[in-house]
Amino acid sequence: MRRVWLKVHRWLALSVGWVLALVGLTGAILVVAQPLDEWTHPQLFKVQQVTPGANISVQEVHEKLMEKFDHQSSFTLRPPRDESETIQALVRGKWNGVVFLNPHTGEEQGRRKDGDGVVNFLFKLHSSLMLKDTGKAILAWIALAYLVLLITGLILWWPKRWPPSLKIELRKGLLRGLFDMHRIGGAVLGSVIAVSVATGAYMAWRPLGQFITTIAGEKVVKPPKMHPVSTPASVRPTLDDMVARAQAQFPNEPIGYIQIPAKPDQPVRVRMRLHDDPHPNGRTAVYIHPQSGEILAVHRWDELDVGARMNSVIYPLHTGELGGPMLEAVTFLSGLALGMLGITGIWLWWRRRN
Repeated sequence: MRRVWLKVHRWLALSVGWVLALVGLTGAILVVAQPLDEWTHPQLFKVQQVTPGANISVQEVHEKLMEKFDHQSSFTLRPPRDESETIQALVRGKWNGVVFLNPHTGEEQGRRKDGDGVVNFLFKLHSSLMLKDTGKAILAWIALAYLVLLITGLILWWPKRWPPSLKIELRKGLLRGLFDMHRIGGAVLGSVIAVSVATGAYMAWRPLGQFITTIAGEKVVKPPKMHPVSTPASVRPTLDDMVARAQAQFPNEPIGYIQIPAKPDQPVRVRMRLHDDPHPNGRTAVYIHPQSGEILAVHRWDELDVGARMNSVIYPLHTGELGGPMLEAVTFLSGLALGMLGITGIWLWWRRRN
């Protein structure tokens, strides 16, 4: 059976191992690239002149964006998390990208089109292989392939005597050193890497969450449907009124995002960052009728279906934010280790293929 396990491990790794290595390395780079991007581009992420207590209203921000883009565009506003941050407006329409605005004056400090910049390129490569939904589905299946690689690798590594030797022999040539790194690295770090691979697949492919919800016997929680109203334009609430009504549901809790749809038959969605929600951006949502200002639904993060609730833990676990700098370091190392396993495995096969 050992020969069978070896062939399964080898040819499966040669088929998808390079993709796993690519995803692992790009994930590791993203851990450090995102803060570096903010540090090297302060004109986008930082306010050039802070004016405490003089913030522009949400309604004014929306009006300024409507002047710059067509009326078929939707906007997702990320309010600043502190006084030094800009407002980040995600635009979806004829132009897709992020606009960075001064929260005190509303002036544009810069913009990035989708795909511009190293970080955006790495993120798309890491999350979807640049293939959008098709790439996300491929990554989900490759995550399953990694599970097979982990099991077969552990079977091939399993020592006859315990405790096993974890020594990497570097004095007997490059081939032996790489062999030890591949074998011992996979055995020791395989489970840690599996967490990153599994959580990434869960986030990448939405049907996985829906499948778990169905298995649990729950219904998927969906946004509420809007009913038609005949509210005169002169008495319709402003976006600031809607945000205030959303915050009244959870006093003293910060806002994560404000989602303003392009179509008038879709509700405004305000995402709240509750103190007991592990998700850094918050998963609690308040849906508001854009014409009447009526609150249509309030979905707390811990009252969503199980597939959606899991995202509150899986996302920060995957990025490392759940455990602070220590877990972020582990996430970075697991990405490097996955890349190392792919590179050393291909190198070993190439050198020993005869």
